[in-house]
Amino acid sequence: QKGCMGLVQGNGSGWVRGGFPTLPQPLHGLCPTAAAGKVEVSMLPVVEVELGEKARIECNFSIPGNGSYSIINWFYVERHDRVKMCSVLPGELLEENPSYKGRLSVGQDNSLSISRVTVQDARPIVCQVVSDDHGVGENSTELRLYTAPCPDPSVPLQIATCVSRNSFPTPNITWYKNGEQLHMDNKVKVSETVTRESSWLYTVSSSLFASVTREDRSSLFHCAVHYWLPGQQRTMESQNVSVTVFYPAEHVTLLVLPSPALVKEGDNVQLVCKADGNPAPMFSFYKRELEDTWQDLSSLADANSGVLTLHDVNKSSSGLYKCQALDLDDMEQLEKDVELVVNYIEGVSVKMEPSSPLWEGDSVRLSCSADSPLTLDFHWRDAKGKKVAEGQQLLLSNLTFETSSNFSCRVTAQSVPGLEKSKQVAVAVQGKPRIVSISSPLYVRQDEVVNLTCKAIAFPRPSVQWNINGTTHEYMENQHIASNLTVRVDHKLLQAGAMCRVTNVLGTSEKHIQLLDHKTPESKGVIIVAIIICILVVAVLGSVIYFLHKKGKIACGRAGKQDITKPEARKDKIVVDVKSDKLSEEAGLLQGANGDKRPAADQVGQSDVRC
Repeated sequence: QKGCMGLVQGNGSGWVRGGFPTLPQPLHGLCPTAAAGKVEVSMLPVVEVELGEKARIECNFSIPGNGSYSIINWFYVERHDRVKMCSVLPGELLEENPSYKGRLSVGQDNSLSISRVTVQDARPIVCQVVSDDHGVGENSTELRLYTAPCPDPSVPLQIATCVSRNSFPTPNITWYKNGEQLHMDNKVKVSETVTRESSWLYTVSSSLFASVTREDRSSLFHCAVHYWLPGQQRTMESQNVSVTVFYPAEHVTLLVLPSPALVKEGDNVQLVCKADGNPAPMFSFYKRELEDTWQDLSSLADANSGVLTLHDVNKSSSGLYKCQALDLDDMEQLEKDVELVVNYIEGVSVKMEPSSPLWEGDSVRLSCSADSPLTLDFHWRDAKGKKVAEGQQLLLSNLTFETSSNFSCRVTAQSVPGLEKSKQVAVAVQGKPRIVSISSPLYVRQDEVVNLTCKAIAFPRPSVQWNINGTTHEYMENQHIASNLTVRVDHKLLQAGAMCRVTNVLGTSEKHIQLLDHKTPESKGVIIVAIIICILVVAVLGSVIYFLHKKGKIACGRAGKQDITKPEARKDKIVVDVKSDKLSEEAGLLQGANGDKRPAADQVGQSDVRC
């Protein structure tokens, strides 16, 4: 266990325990100054604080006529002598005593705060206020420190008690540490009591006392009860128990998380200070500034857990950081430092050669550069995010309006994942407009409302004009400018067409839109209807002839090369002589119906038919 100091207090002859002797007298300036027209200073007689905490000492003063002070001096008294601690100018603290280095701060009310007070700080503190017009006033406060006592580590402590109840005969109890039996010596004591109960059975209680060290912080103790049964001895063991050991720190470590080699701009970094003492000491953090001075960062850290968190670090966050571990028991102070390196990429720039205006057909070279202590990789991407090249340079040849785009140079460092910066540059190709699409030729009808479209590309952005009146709508589409003209078709427009003219400061382009008369389908419909009517007429006529034939009103016959005007035939009767099959009959009917004689090759059976 740790030894701890009791109440301590300083006097003119050194440090004492216990009581509070009076201050050495006389001590100039310890009484309030009350003379008229003088600076008056008032302070609390005593300020009490626990060891290791922050002491706040107030210094209240008044200056006639609401005057201002020129300087405030703080002293402590040791062996009847004053030793300056610091001086306070308006808005500035001047530390002059190395024993208080980094522990002093002044509030807006001119109070003095001493952080992490030690036993050496238990002494009178003097506040002296100096005014150029009203002289000097001063007063003092006695700073008293306290800390709780701790057991003496040289005295064996009770580790555990083992109790065996209701056994006969009396059992034996042995103690073990980490599985090995303990034997009594000057560091291990065992106290044992045996009680015979009213039942004549025995209760045995054994208490283990031992001196422990830091090595026992993970030790496990248990007891074993050895008892007898007929013809045999048996053993019953208890559960393991551990003890809490307090010991001062011997080593301290300072770690950078997540990893000191992978810290990049924008990260949140933790500096973790660890000590091997129990309880953990109080931790303070500092960063080295110019001229070997140290900036106190303790207010940003958790003094109990020993963690300092740096948010959104940048290049200026790099430097040497120090952790101090103060053991409040023996006032031993250990420290450890670590170098924090914040990896960065800065000054990303893109140079375009030539820098003069670019025209269609030209070539341009883009060069990317950046500053960093790391090895860098360069990648080029277009406006859609597509990777187009690697390396510090990008060459674009035979430029066109379509080439015009925003290109970005992305700079990364493979050794530090996630570290990257980028720079964007616009490549603008200039030239007079180029019409890429028009709605020509366009089939229209007179009096119809139509949309005429003209699409062009150019830089600077052109304007679109039409040679006829109408309603226009202009919009951008993938670097192209498009114009829609809504107009009603008349005879003049149908004959002359429309003209689209695209103009910018570098020139003009124009194209003619031809309008063609779209014939109505009426004439075609009439022809189709006429054909259908003719087919129906022929069909009806054929049906009538066939019907008359079946009724015997029409006679058809075949007699070689018989003449239809043969005188023997009666003119009032039609005689049909058929000597072929049915198909020949149908052929004869068709001949009679059409009134034309079909070729011999088209007649079935090569027969002559006469109707």
